[in-house]
Amino acid sequence: MADYDVVVIGSGVGGYVAAIRAGQLGMKAAVIERAEIGGTCLNWGCIPSKALLRNAEVVSLLQHADDFGISFDNLQLDFGKAIDRSRQVVKRLTDGVGFLLKKNNVEVIEGLGTIKDANTVEVQRAGRTLSTKNIIIATGARFRQLPNLPIDGKTVITSREALELREPPGRVVIVGAGATGAEFGYLWSKYGSEVTLVELLPRVVPNEDEEVSSQLERSFRRQGIKSMTGSSVDEVKVSGNTATVTVTNEKGTTEIECDKVLVAVGAQGNIDGIGLETTGVETERGYVTVGEMMQTNIDNIYAIGDVTGKMLLAHVASAQGVTAVEHMAGLEPQPLDYDYIPRATYCRPQVGSFGLTEAQAVERGYTVKVGKFPFIASGKALALAETEGFVKVVVDEEIGDILGAHMIGAEVTELLGELGMARLLESTNKELGWLVHPHPTLSETIKEAALAADGEAIHI
Repeated sequence: MADYDVVVIGSGVGGYVAAIRAGQLGMKAAVIERAEIGGTCLNWGCIPSKALLRNAEVVSLLQHADDFGISFDNLQLDFGKAIDRSRQVVKRLTDGVGFLLKKNNVEVIEGLGTIKDANTVEVQRAGRTLSTKNIIIATGARFRQLPNLPIDGKTVITSREALELREPPGRVVIVGAGATGAEFGYLWSKYGSEVTLVELLPRVVPNEDEEVSSQLERSFRRQGIKSMTGSSVDEVKVSGNTATVTVTNEKGTTEIECDKVLVAVGAQGNIDGIGLETTGVETERGYVTVGEMMQTNIDNIYAIGDVTGKMLLAHVASAQGVTAVEHMAGLEPQPLDYDYIPRATYCRPQVGSFGLTEAQAVERGYTVKVGKFPFIASGKALALAETEGFVKVVVDEEIGDILGAHMIGAEVTELLGELGMARLLESTNKELGWLVHPHPTLSETIKEAALAADGEAIHI
């Protein structure tokens, strides 16, 4: 008889959620962790970075205090204390995760998990061999070493090292203007860094709607953040504590001297050394191949989170973990629709989106209508002095289904839940427009954008 119903290898947001859900369902579960409970997201990703971004927002408010009739002298910024606060936030959350695992009778085993066969996991360091009915691979992903971007952890760094810097870099080149690049660019710029974003694709946050990208680039320009899009990094040379980055685009080749280079591109699944070769688990392009219920080609071995390469987002990993556990428990979870997973970027202004962009909807053959509402017409945004940005909804013209929503502005990441629920319940833009929203709130911009798709917006 097996020792466990499920053994989870990795305690990141996918792994610990899967283990807790297994415990809730009465399954005997164990989670193996080689480093820190909570994995990259809680310890060196989403959580500490968001704590630091909150600091940046406070700094921005203080720098514009005169707009609110507040004046003071001798503003001093201590970036080291901001780092300390972020670590305190992390500890509180990881302690909480440890408590929840214990509460749900999940055994936590420290060590490196290696799959010996479909029902056996060996735990190195712990010196244990576990028998189990099911296995979940939740080992996450790591930064990929790129030939032209040799990471040394000191001058050329990843976000992992960036979250430990106790002084903001004087001059920094950030390679990649996706969510990570945009967030660190905003953070460091508020603490006085000279920031240059270099993006290979034609625009910043390139996976977002084109209008959102354009708005964010304008906002960054006003904040003093330079964006070089359609640009490739040919070479990085390090001399002492200084790096020289060679960048090429349609205008030619430029050399940029800086104190730090943040590499915010390139990832690969953590598939090495965990026994996939001996068990025959299939992989593709450095990630574990899974079906819609998160099963690998071996029925009782599942994989979730970044190691699958589906969408490298914490909330995706959590949802996949629940799907996997509920499936192995004999329930019938709904397959995840990756088109409608919400995406959030926490620079200022924030970017929030889900579903198809306008261009994607047209490419897929939809006839669309678009509703937009600017934050400058929102009473709450004006009161907050946060008037940059807009809400944009993409609607199927024939039946009114919401195909996508794309937002940039203050706290738009908090508006994603309402739009996601509307999509889940198959609401139309008319129904979103009918819904009475509290006034004054930022959520009214959703109502107005939905009405605008039919030319019926009231406040613009």
